[in-house]
Amino acid sequence: MDPSEVRERASDLPAEPGCYQFLSASGAVLYVGKAVDLRARVRSYADPRGERIRRMVERSADVEVAVTDTETQALLLEANLIKRHQPRYNVRLKDDKSYPLVQLTAHEVPRIEITRDPDDDATVYGPFTDKGRVETVVKALRETYGLRGCSDHKYSGRDRPCLDYEVGICTAPCTGEISVDDYAADVASVRRFFEGETGVLADPLSTEMDRAAGNAEFERAANLRDRLRAVEAFHGEGGEAVSTGDAGGERAVDVLGASVEGETATVARLHAADGQLVERERHTLKAPEGEGSDTRIGAVLAAFVSQYYAERDLPDAILCSERPEDDELADWLAAEGVDVRVPGAGREAKLVDLALKNARRGVGARGDEGRALATALGLDDPVRRIEGFDVSHAQGRAVVGSNVTFVDGSAEKSDYRRRKLDERNDDYANMRALVRWRAERAMEGRDDRPDPDLLLIDGGDGQLGAAQDALAETGWDVPVVALAKDRELIVSPSDTHDWDDDAPHLHLCQRVRDEAHRFAVQYHQSLRDEVSTALDDVPGVGPQTRRRLLRRFGSVETVREADPDQLRQVEGVGEKTAETIASRL
Repeated sequence: MDPSEVRERASDLPAEPGCYQFLSASGAVLYVGKAVDLRARVRSYADPRGERIRRMVERSADVEVAVTDTETQALLLEANLIKRHQPRYNVRLKDDKSYPLVQLTAHEVPRIEITRDPDDDATVYGPFTDKGRVETVVKALRETYGLRGCSDHKYSGRDRPCLDYEVGICTAPCTGEISVDDYAADVASVRRFFEGETGVLADPLSTEMDRAAGNAEFERAANLRDRLRAVEAFHGEGGEAVSTGDAGGERAVDVLGASVEGETATVARLHAADGQLVERERHTLKAPEGEGSDTRIGAVLAAFVSQYYAERDLPDAILCSERPEDDELADWLAAEGVDVRVPGAGREAKLVDLALKNARRGVGARGDEGRALATALGLDDPVRRIEGFDVSHAQGRAVVGSNVTFVDGSAEKSDYRRRKLDERNDDYANMRALVRWRAERAMEGRDDRPDPDLLLIDGGDGQLGAAQDALAETGWDVPVVALAKDRELIVSPSDTHDWDDDAPHLHLCQRVRDEAHRFAVQYHQSLRDEVSTALDDVPGVGPQTRRRLLRRFGSVETVREADPDQLRQVEGVGEKTAETIASRL
């Protein structure tokens, strides 16, 4: 559209509040905006203020509007339209609804659970971005405080404890092994942990780790050490409970810090309730096309606030690193009774600094990991593309290999591959075959993926040697290293690297290794479940029930050793089927 077309289109619009959308010739939404006066606002685009907006107008073929009754409705409609259409010229928030949460149910004897769809009346913590770390922490909490993880249906009407009690992750309040009052005290300790008091869990783990080491139980001590590290890292920077003070009687306060690098912005949000910092999360926003690191922080915060709170309750106050640049947004927040402040000193300023630290950890961190990894390994170019390899099997049966891909520190799932391998109980030969398969495809031009900057093998010296043999046999010239789980050492052809536990390039390698392992095990389990077993001949046990039994107990032999009560805990296994399984096996 040229300036005259914009003016002509604007002249037909009402002078009322609403939202407008600039559309391309194909009907794609290029930009969404809100206005108190639609006619005046759209007319202003005939003389755009910046180069980015000028390009947007030139590419537009039409303008659509939606009239609203109030300015607040226009603001909320704008936020929802941006989320729905992801216009290329808007700052766009990537929603966090798929992140895992931890809930304590509203029950006299609450259960602890990781979920993405919490109960309406539950106490919820999160969201968290690292599901593996959450699982480690919740397991450690259950082992320390014995909170139940079973459903209310399984909890009620029991006459003896379940297997969770036997393995030490539940204190069995269902059968009175612990009193309701004592259980409530344990629940209170778990709440304190999620509210920021790391020592509630870290201290008993540290004590138990020292005891295990003193008793020469080194494997258990190492396991406890890993859990302790996950617990201590759980709350991130500022993991201790941080007090926000009275703040004039404000019960809920959000603290926002933003950082921008290239086309990506990160907003860190800290949430304080009743004076205690109880949530930390980071959100990624995509800067508008054609606008890079000069994107103003105020504009990013304005986009975040309008989009994030369009579907959430507003806090009593929002503390920001810079004031959001949007007068209409400011009017809306004021009308809703939200106090927006940019503190300059004192306790509130420290909270904003903490949010900024968290935001800066998110921006550019993945790219920095690749550069740091290349430097640590002595490679000439930054490591942007990594392929991870792992092999999984059961005593040489259902042997499979996984090949996962990470680009700039993030999983590129469309480039994942998996392969069945010959059945043999030889990890080195299996790894050699897997890497050779990938290398041959690359050398013959049969793999549509680009060559990686680094191959990462799940294993130690033996697996690394097998991978090197495969590369030498095929002539595929790609750097390769290995990472084993026992000591978390990176093994390269020329050296062994013992990096700091908090080194970002080590974390990158661990993510690739863990994902390759997960993908291999997942495929192996799906094949193993297809293998004929003695369960096939048990009346009442179909393919799905057999699969659940094997995943719950691990093998037919373990199913054979289980008693009927344990069998009945598996979905689809009733009393009669449990008795049949026990008698037939």
